[in-house]
Amino acid sequence: MDVSFFISRRIRFRRRIVTASVAVSFLVMILAVSISSGFRQEIRNGISGISGDIRLTPPDQNVLDESSPIEGNPSYLESVRKVKGVSDIVPVVYKAGIVKNGENIHGVLFKGLPEGASAGGCHVEDTIALAVSIPTRLSEIAGLEVGDRMLAYFVGEKVRMRQFNVAAVHDTMVEADDNLVVYADIKDMQRLLGWTADDVSALEIMLDPSCRDERTIRETTMHVGSLVSAYSFDSESPVIATASLSVFPQIFDWLDLIDFNVFFILLLMTIVAGFNMISGLLIMIFENISTIGLLKALGMTDKAISKIFLSSSAVLIAKGMLVGNALALAFCILQKTTHFIPLNPENYFVSSVPVSVDLSLILAADVISFAVIMLLLLIPCLFISKVDPADTVRVR
Repeated sequence: MDVSFFISRRIRFRRRIVTASVAVSFLVMILAVSISSGFRQEIRNGISGISGDIRLTPPDQNVLDESSPIEGNPSYLESVRKVKGVSDIVPVVYKAGIVKNGENIHGVLFKGLPEGASAGGCHVEDTIALAVSIPTRLSEIAGLEVGDRMLAYFVGEKVRMRQFNVAAVHDTMVEADDNLVVYADIKDMQRLLGWTADDVSALEIMLDPSCRDERTIRETTMHVGSLVSAYSFDSESPVIATASLSVFPQIFDWLDLIDFNVFFILLLMTIVAGFNMISGLLIMIFENISTIGLLKALGMTDKAISKIFLSSSAVLIAKGMLVGNALALAFCILQKTTHFIPLNPENYFVSSVPVSVDLSLILAADVISFAVIMLLLLIPCLFISKVDPADTVRVR
C-alpha cells in the first residue's frame, strides 16, 4: 500500500461545515443543470407542438395568403421523411378569424390539423361537427367552456361566419393575447377557404426530441431545403424550409441567457466549494504541522506529504459530491411528480419549474468541478514546502 494513502486514512477534517459547504455547492450545481435542461426540453417540445421544428412554406412565408396554397402531398415528401431525425410531417391550414361570444370579441388564428394529429398537447374530437380546441386564455377572455358554441367571423373578399363547437380547452406555451391559436379540423378550414383536399398553408416537420438542439435543427433545415430543391417538380408550388429558431427567435435567445446563467452558477459554486476546501485544508495542515515536520525528518518528500492531504481532501469532496447529488436528484424527482414549485407562464412559458435529469450533463459537471477543486487545493499544499523540521519537531 502507498504510504501517503495509508497515512491519509488517519488524517481527517474535524470541521463538518466544510463537508456541508461542498454538499450545498454540488446541490446547487446539479439543480441548475437539471432545471436548465428541463426548460430547454419543455420549451423545445412546446415550440415543436405549436409550429413544428421545421416549416415548409411559400417563399414569402405568408401562411395566411389564401391565394397561394402549397401541395399537401408533394413529390419530395418521401425523401424528406427519410431524413434522419424526422418523426412526422403534418400538413396544416391557417386562417385568421374573429371570435365573438356575447359582447366579447377577440382576434385569433385558426390552425387546421388532419385527423389524429395533435399540437400543443391537445387533440380535437373528430366525432363532433366543427369541433375546435381553444386556449385557456381565450376561454377566460370570451367566457367559453367545453360544450359551448363559438361564433367566428372570417374576413376576406366577403365576410364568412361559422359556428364551432368547443370540444376542448388546452394550455399553450405562448399564450399572449395577440397570439391565440384555435385548433380545428383541417377539412373544415379547407372548405372554409374553398381549397381542395391537397391544398395546405404549410407542412410542419417534427423532429425526434433528441434532435431538437439548435445545431441539429439548422443542419436538418438545410438538408430538407436541398431535398426540396432537388426533388420538386416544376409544376409544384415553390416552398422554402424555415427552422423554428427563426419563428421564435426571442424564446431561443432567452434559453441562451439561461445557459449563460447556469454556466455562471457552476463557476461560482465551484469557486465557493474550492475556497471552502482551501480554508479547511489550511486548518488541517496547521493542526498537523508537527506531523509534517516529523514526516520530513523521516525523509518523506514534499510531494508525498502533499499527496497525504490531497487524498484526504479528495475523500471529503467525494462525500460532499455524493450527498449533494443525492439531494438534488431527490428534489428533481419530487418536483417532476408533484410540480410543487409553480411559475407564471406569462413570464417563463411553463406553469411549474421543469426538471430533466440528464446523467451525462450531471456527470460532466461533477467531474469538471471535482477536477477544478482539486487543482485549487494545490495552493495550500505550497505551505508544506515552507515547514522546517527543526522548528516543528521538539525532543522531549
